Amino acid sequence: MQMWSLIGNSQRLDGGAMFGNAPKALWSRWIATDEQNRIPLACRCLLVKDLDGRNVLFETGIGAFFEPALRERYGVVEAHHVLLDSLAEAGLSHEDVDVVVLSHLHFDHAGGLLAAWEEGQAPRLLFPKARFVVGAEHWLRAQHPHPRDRASFIPQLGALLEQSGRLERVEGEYSQVLGKSVRLSYSQGHTPGLMLAEVGGVVFCADLIPGRFWVHLPITMGYDRWPEMLIDEKQAFLDDKLARNVRLFFTHDHDCAMARVTRDERGRYGTTDEQRELKGLVIA
Repeated sequence: MQMWSLIGNSQRLDGGAMFGNAPKALWSRWIATDEQNRIPLACRCLLVKDLDGRNVLFETGIGAFFEPALRERYGVVEAHHVLLDSLAEAGLSHEDVDVVVLSHLHFDHAGGLLAAWEEGQAPRLLFPKARFVVGAEHWLRAQHPHPRDRASFIPQLGALLEQSGRLERVEGEYSQVLGKSVRLSYSQGHTPGLMLAEVGGVVFCADLIPGRFWVHLPITMGYDRWPEMLIDEKQAFLDDKLARNVRLFFTHDHDCAMARVTRDERGRYGTTDEQRELKGLVIA
């Protein structure tokens, strides 16, 4: 099988929100802000071609479903659906994708399921042949969100996924559609039931670890529901991936798609073997 890192629509969000209670004097050494204190963020997806004969896409990024005013509010840079261009560069269209795996249903991870916004047009689901895989616990959260994160969900998306007849809500370590090829685990600190997918020695970190800078244990996002829980989960996650030499795939790191985790003599986690993009990486 082959792995491709696919860039979707990018964002610029407030750096303070992305680094939680860490002071700007710390995180500004890692990443520069613009005049509005925003930092660049990718919405990167992982494509695995020929995974048991299928094309499997892990997440779809934020897409271009927002109307112009909301696109500006949430810092979405491009107006067109960038993921469709990235799929084309990998030799596919959205119609060629067999399975879409969603870590969770926040709009910056699932918005790319929808066609680009058109005035007067209702939201429309792309990927007409794909099965959609999402964690059962998180699905319930998305249907009944808390006021704190209600704005993070797309109101129409749940109904569109159910109406497709191709939705699988997963409980446990493996899904029916993917079988033993993709191992699933779960996290609660960012959002209830966040699903983390591991395939071919690579794990899609989603919002448990958005990028390299968040590998450092104390660093969390202001968007995380339970930061202390997330830190505990992150430590156990990193220890496991370090012990098994599993590489980390980052969705929001603007300049790094994949890296290996390290731990120094002080116990501090970091990354090495950083790769900016994957273009047909062959996995045995």
